[in-house]
Amino acid sequence: MAEDSKISSNSSDLRNRIFFTIFILCIYRLGTYVPIAGIDPNSLAEIMSSSQKGLLGMFNVFSGGAVQRMAIFALGIMPYISASIIVQLLTGTSDYFKNLKEQGEIGRKKITQITRYGTVLIATLQGYGVAVGLENAGGLVLSPGIYFKLMTTISLVAGTTFLMWLGEQITSRGVGNGISLIIMAGIVAELPAALISTLELGKTGALSGLLIIFFLLLAVLVIGFIVFMERGQRRIIIQYPKRQVGMKVMQGQASHLPLKINTAGVIPPIFASSILLLPVTALSINAGNGPDWLLGITSMLGRGQPLYMLLYVSAIVFFAFFYTSVVFNAKDTADNIKNNGGFVPGIRPGESTAIYIDNILTKLTTIGALYLTMVCLMPEFLIANYPIPFYLGGTSILIVVVVAIDTVTQIQTRLMSAQYEQL
Repeated sequence: MAEDSKISSNSSDLRNRIFFTIFILCIYRLGTYVPIAGIDPNSLAEIMSSSQKGLLGMFNVFSGGAVQRMAIFALGIMPYISASIIVQLLTGTSDYFKNLKEQGEIGRKKITQITRYGTVLIATLQGYGVAVGLENAGGLVLSPGIYFKLMTTISLVAGTTFLMWLGEQITSRGVGNGISLIIMAGIVAELPAALISTLELGKTGALSGLLIIFFLLLAVLVIGFIVFMERGQRRIIIQYPKRQVGMKVMQGQASHLPLKINTAGVIPPIFASSILLLPVTALSINAGNGPDWLLGITSMLGRGQPLYMLLYVSAIVFFAFFYTSVVFNAKDTADNIKNNGGFVPGIRPGESTAIYIDNILTKLTTIGALYLTMVCLMPEFLIANYPIPFYLGGTSILIVVVVAIDTVTQIQTRLMSAQYEQL
């Protein structure tokens, strides 16, 4: 009876976590339909229809369509991601942040608090930039002035702060990573509309039926390729010698250290997109009425343009290596293996093991960075030349698949933990 009660309790806890996550994501989706006051929806629709293939279109994807409706969640979660990038960069360069990281739980809480403050600051700057850009768009704002700027900035900052809180609630009380799930939910929610618009293009003759079938098959192949690469591992054999515990002699055991091909996961494309979105706060909106140099920059940052591709690829590769170095420390791993009496066959324990692991990890990260670059850029060329929605692009598919895999893995881990507790 006690075991049955325990099984029921564990199942109930997991079910409550899943329902809580769904509830929070529903709140997020409702927020993407709450518009900012004082904006002409018809003029906004015209601007967005001409900007869907630029960075503004990318911004719209990560906000779950909130930009095209200019909702209170228009900034999305990107200011939080930008603040996280800055804090993590400081963690690797600043002694103050290095000391905080070494303080354990207390230091982690301080870093989290600093990230929150940074999110509010970045959201304030971007929110004000959006307000100014909306006023300069011409005929978009019904009553321009300081009151509109103030209310728009406050609304956007409040929306981003609320989203940050929702993401933290999912991470602590739900299943999966809250921030990643919020981005995924925004993309998935717009996928049906993207598919419908693609089929409408086929009806009007803008796209041939063969091309639509080709794009759908390409999406399926990309999904399969992503799953294959995300599951790929290099397993390093760890040997543990015989040891005596009390009167018993424990036989030597062999284990393995799994190293993923893509240790950084979906973080590099998200971080790369966030970096590219920082200067686009008012750039795309103002481009139509701005000077020639602004028009030039906006065109160079368009989808499929060389400058956009170069910046995007460089950022993905950089963050693939940077984030891997943050989440995996070869020296600490080698020290832990040595302290537990383990060793890699043919490699001396300690520093030699750390160098060996680091070399393997560097090769894997190189493959992972190339894989991320190929997945994110391959559909970009197609989208730049054909009127396909951004939601069917490689970055969107990558985020959805990787976040889904991670979430399912966490659910399976909780189920396995509950089974072990019953034994």
